[in-house]
Amino acid sequence: MGDKNEPEVSSKRVFINNVDSYSSKFIATCLATCVAAEGPALQIVGTSSAPPLSKENKPSFLQDVYPSPSRDQLLGILLECDVVVYNISDNAAQEHVDEATWAITELHSQMESFSSQKMFILVSSVMTWALTKPSNEDDEDASLMDEDYRRRIPHPSFKHHCNLEKLVLKLGKEKKSKLRGYVVASGLQYGRGENIFHYFFKASWSMQFAKVPLFGQGSNNVPTIHINDLASVIQNTIEHKPKRNYILAVDDSKNTLEAIVKTISKALGPGKINILPKEEAIRMNALQPEELEYLSVDLRFEAPYLKDTFDIRWTSEGGLIENIDHVVDEYKHTRQLLPIRIFLTGPPAVGKTTVGEKLCHQYQLVHIKVDEVVREKIAQLEEIVNGGDQTEKHNEEKQAVAKDQLETIQDSMAKNAGQLAEHLIFPILQEKLDSKPCANQGFVLDGFPETYEQANMIFFGDEESDDEDWNSKAPVYNKRITPEHVFVLNASDAFLSERARDLPESVAEEMGYSPEALAARLSRYRQACSLEDTLWDYFDQREIHPQHIEVTTVDDPENADILREMAAAVGEPKNYGPSQEERKAESRRLAEVQQRRLALEAVEKRRRNEAELGGLVTQHQEWDRNLTEVKRQQQEMVEARSLPLRNYLMKYAMPSLARAMLDCCAIKPEDPIDYLAEHLLRNTEDST
Repeated sequence: MGDKNEPEVSSKRVFINNVDSYSSKFIATCLATCVAAEGPALQIVGTSSAPPLSKENKPSFLQDVYPSPSRDQLLGILLECDVVVYNISDNAAQEHVDEATWAITELHSQMESFSSQKMFILVSSVMTWALTKPSNEDDEDASLMDEDYRRRIPHPSFKHHCNLEKLVLKLGKEKKSKLRGYVVASGLQYGRGENIFHYFFKASWSMQFAKVPLFGQGSNNVPTIHINDLASVIQNTIEHKPKRNYILAVDDSKNTLEAIVKTISKALGPGKINILPKEEAIRMNALQPEELEYLSVDLRFEAPYLKDTFDIRWTSEGGLIENIDHVVDEYKHTRQLLPIRIFLTGPPAVGKTTVGEKLCHQYQLVHIKVDEVVREKIAQLEEIVNGGDQTEKHNEEKQAVAKDQLETIQDSMAKNAGQLAEHLIFPILQEKLDSKPCANQGFVLDGFPETYEQANMIFFGDEESDDEDWNSKAPVYNKRITPEHVFVLNASDAFLSERARDLPESVAEEMGYSPEALAARLSRYRQACSLEDTLWDYFDQREIHPQHIEVTTVDDPENADILREMAAAVGEPKNYGPSQEERKAESRRLAEVQQRRLALEAVEKRRRNEAELGGLVTQHQEWDRNLTEVKRQQQEMVEARSLPLRNYLMKYAMPSLARAMLDCCAIKPEDPIDYLAEHLLRNTEDST
């Protein structure tokens, strides 16, 4: 193939910057796992912006990872490598361009000390071609060729990228140089978990909008390449050391942005797009300004040199649209956005609907109840019959089909006391189970089917079943809509009857839980469970083994124990988790709960303080009463003890003392005390 050289046998040590970023991570993964033409696999080392990883947590595709090294440390790392790959393709930040510029300059200055030739590969972006016009501008379908790289004109935000490309080409082209330089200009990358197109994948998968937003008209041609194919281009560059130093890495597609977004929407989401002004992307916090720059590029390329020079095992040669099914499957598995399909069954009044609602909230699933699905279908058909979407093609034909289907449903319900015949329920339920929300997020199927035959009619395999399934002895079934987790909630008739009796009478009547109705329903359920082929047998035969859970208490209204047991079987949620708005709402809810808790604690504390204070006041009052009583009793005791003394004094002392005091008052002596003493002494002597 042209100028291919023989690959070297010895194992090469390859450096890649920012291996924790989308592009570099998957390039490193592919290079580490690719099978070289000869010799051992490549040894991959790289830098990361994240903190150091433990040995157990280090990605298996990395030999070594260096978190945020200094320039001196980084130079030592680069000098140990045979190949240095600097990827600036998915990041317009000046700091990354500056680091790559420093790296090529330092390596070039020290190349005379190299023991063998090294290779520097700059993975750049087609944004350095953004303003380049084809040679024949009059031809709308004219394409730029890879050999036109010398006259490329960059987007204003990518002039530094273009200058770095020129520097790499200049320093890496010197004859007999020990440093070989290459530039790989990458198209917009897709595949694996997605990066630049991620918003459109996520908006479609989540069914967040009735129409997926497209910012701008989307008429621009977007050059693209699958991330695996970009890695393959880099691998071939390392192995074959091509003569041309500038390599254009794009697939064969000539897709517009509108066509790409519409295809993603059809494959994952509602199937429609809503064209909005570009400014809306910023207002909606959907895309960053630099991402809009990438998505606004309008270029058509032909890259014959890529095919003539390299032996690439293409993952997506025809582009994103042509390989959308593979790309969508890759996106789901890389991000672990896998549907969780749950079936809840059990006797009436056991709590299936309540548990189902909580499971749907926990795992962000669609809650499927047959009655609601039928009502939803009727409303959908009525909308189509009464006007429908005037933008739809073949609207009259669609209305006629909807009218026939609606009349069939209404006739069946009229003949069966408002109930739809089973054979009409099955296709409606199948359609719901295969809808985009159920296919993307998953579902909780609530209480239906009830028998083996019903399950067989709903989940029976279709034409798309794998050949392996047909050759297998196991029964064929439609894996897209069949539950992967089956939970049987069990309870005794006595328990269920007691639970139904606790309901308000109006609620029990509405739900069909009156004593007579419940008894009849329980009888039918127990009878179905005793058949030769039960509903559980259907799933057992397909190796989907039902898990039986006993419901024995009414003291757990939140069903916490049941949900814990189910969560242990189902595992972690497989979705994006709550959105930014949902996180804010949850934060507000938690803040309100915290405020209520603090308010209740404050009220309780005040109540305790008031109670304690009231107790102290009561104790003080009691103490005062006791003290008064003690003083009264002491006074009475003193008075009781002093009574004999008073009597004695009144009889023997007071008469003489009274006469003495009267005489003293009459005479008024100068010294009354001395007079009283003499008077008493004199009277005492006279009496003797």
